[in-house]
Amino acid sequence: MDSEKQVRWFVMRDLKRANAKHPAYKLLIERNLQVFTPMKWRLTVEKGKRVRKEVPCIQDLLFVHDNRLNLDPIVEKFPTLQYRWVPNAYRCPMTVPDTDMERFIHAVSSSESPKYYLPEEITPQMHNRSIRIIGGPLDGYEGTLITTRGSRVKRLLVELPNLLAVGVEVNPDYIQLV
Repeated sequence: MDSEKQVRWFVMRDLKRANAKHPAYKLLIERNLQVFTPMKWRLTVEKGKRVRKEVPCIQDLLFVHDNRLNLDPIVEKFPTLQYRWVPNAYRCPMTVPDTDMERFIHAVSSSESPKYYLPEEITPQMHNRSIRIIGGPLDGYEGTLITTRGSRVKRLLVELPNLLAVGVEVNPDYIQLV
């Protein structure tokens, strides 16, 4: 029962369609919960005009910072909102440590064009050099440098293990090889 009162970052899924007017992350924000959804910009057509809109990068993935006592009634009320469960464990919801999540959110918010990767998309050839960032908004971050063929942009890979990774642009002047 004590673990249900503990505030954590829960990994959740939204089963609504991609074009739903009121997705789960908006619903949870209206209920004053702290929510993080990886977002990207997309051009859409509304009423015959092209509009640039921010939409979820992965439609069914969101992170909610709260405890089970507050989240369970919301999950019961809205059947399209579900916990993601830990594989091979009975009714144990996936969570992300606060420090990892805060690091990830800070990295995403510091970049104008974050590039998201699923774990299976990251190949060993993509991230072969360990680096440390000295200065700038990501000062003190350590990770691997992503190399993409044909790209001049340097990106630091920040991961949420087994869930999601993001490549954020870094100024080459701030990069120190480890």
